Amino acid sequence: MDEEAIYDFPQSRAGDEHDLVAIGGNLSFGTLINAYTKGIFPWFNPGEIIQWFSPDPRFVLFPRKIKISHSMRNVFNKHLFNFTVDEAFNEVVRGCRFAKRDQGNKTWISDKIEKAYNDLFQRGFAHSAEAWQNNELVGGLYGVLIGKVFFGESMFSKKSNASKFAFIKFVKGLERNGIELIDCQVYTKHLDSLGAEFISKNEFNSLLKKLIPLEK
Repeated sequence: MDEEAIYDFPQSRAGDEHDLVAIGGNLSFGTLINAYTKGIFPWFNPGEIIQWFSPDPRFVLFPRKIKISHSMRNVFNKHLFNFTVDEAFNEVVRGCRFAKRDQGNKTWISDKIEKAYNDLFQRGFAHSAEAWQNNELVGGLYGVLIGKVFFGESMFSKKSNASKFAFIKFVKGLERNGIELIDCQVYTKHLDSLGAEFISKNEFNSLLKKLIPLEK
């Protein structure tokens, strides 16, 4: 298999009962960008063949609708964290990879995923947001930015509210820069509390066509 080949995905329609729409291919720069522009993202466990998903409905956040709770306003007022963008991309990805989760330490972020997204970062398409406390990275998130859409991939937190802090600050910055849609992929209670909502796959794909410029 040519690991640099660009696999051209058809426009995603219905997947199986798990929203799986394709299997195989590679994680080359061209393949990943092609997938994201069509509402498809890779999600598979280390050692498995690459699997591509496109959920229906889709969980998204419109930046203008972000919810900032009273408790989070207190976090901001107390200046508990410092915020940066793209200052520690590799560290954020690794923080997400090794974060403890409800189901244990199992993660889909493998060496292959790390390498692929670091390549996207080097090319200016992947970005990270960081929360710091006493010069220690205590939370953050990363994802892919294409056109006016940010495709969120993962987040982690070592301190209470650190990832929410980074997310809110990042979303506000994206909004100021004209970003109109944040793809959260699938439901989480964490993102629901911040204002994310479900839309249909058809609506999501229509938004992608509107917000991502066509290649010239």
